[in-house]
Amino acid sequence: MTDPAAELGALLAPRAPAGLQTRSAQVDGVTDRGVNIRIGDELLLDIPCSEGYRNRKAGDWVAVTKGARPVVVWRLGDDPGEATEDEIREIAADTASDIQVVRAVTWGTAAPSGTGWQAGTTVHARKTAAGKVELYVQLSSETDPSPPVPPGRAPSPITVTPNSSGSWRNGRPDDYASGPMQGDWTGGGDRRGAWFYGGKIAAACAGKSVSSMSVALTRSRGSGSNDKRPLHLYLHGYQSEPAGQLNLGDGPEELLRLSVGARGTTALPTSWRTALASGAARGLAIYARGRTDYMAVTGGAITIRFSA
Repeated sequence: MTDPAAELGALLAPRAPAGLQTRSAQVDGVTDRGVNIRIGDELLLDIPCSEGYRNRKAGDWVAVTKGARPVVVWRLGDDPGEATEDEIREIAADTASDIQVVRAVTWGTAAPSGTGWQAGTTVHARKTAAGKVELYVQLSSETDPSPPVPPGRAPSPITVTPNSSGSWRNGRPDDYASGPMQGDWTGGGDRRGAWFYGGKIAAACAGKSVSSMSVALTRSRGSGSNDKRPLHLYLHGYQSEPAGQLNLGDGPEELLRLSVGARGTTALPTSWRTALASGAARGLAIYARGRTDYMAVTGGAITIRFSA
């Protein structure tokens, strides 16, 4: 015999909905463990992501599983297929520019067989600024016009990594900071941090036309507020760490805002890339006052792109 009361209770009891249950959230920052997401006023840190969520960036709207251990499963929005195709074409074109292509090279003591050959009297060769080889065959007489010279492509991008980095406090190097920091959490004095590249940036740009420079930075965990805060960026003129105060150049520029653990890439202003390319400036620094924007930062790789 069944119990009518039990049957009624079972019918009225809430049932867990079938299938995967998700909610939408916005990505606040990308980290080495996943992403930081914001749901309402709450910031959730280092949420893992499925392999299906690629090309992650701050500002994405994503679907997040409900439960005690949320996971980002996919991005919400337009089909990224068109953007992906453009990216693939750009990569393919850049790769092709690095390849020297000649269909066939043969030789012998007799004249070549077939039609269309022209006898060259002198062969000229040169190497371009991008390291590519160009050949020119000087003819005694021309029976078939030369094909046009293909348009030159921009040199491949170069990424310059810092030789060293550090922090300064109260006019001298800060032995208690393992890397660049900005601001002051304890009242011991405002910190300023910097990345040093020697002469590598100017050397990478020599003889080329720079179209852009961007820097990749990561905000360290365990320093300051978890919320997204700005980096106060400056230029400096040092090839290596100064023994005394680190003097700041042009700035500040708030080019990047990061939550704790997040990484980001930002383009440098035109005047900054001009100064770095010429050697008038040598590296990047950060500096802030007080607790509000206190943070530690790692990274500092600068990617330089060129025009043809």
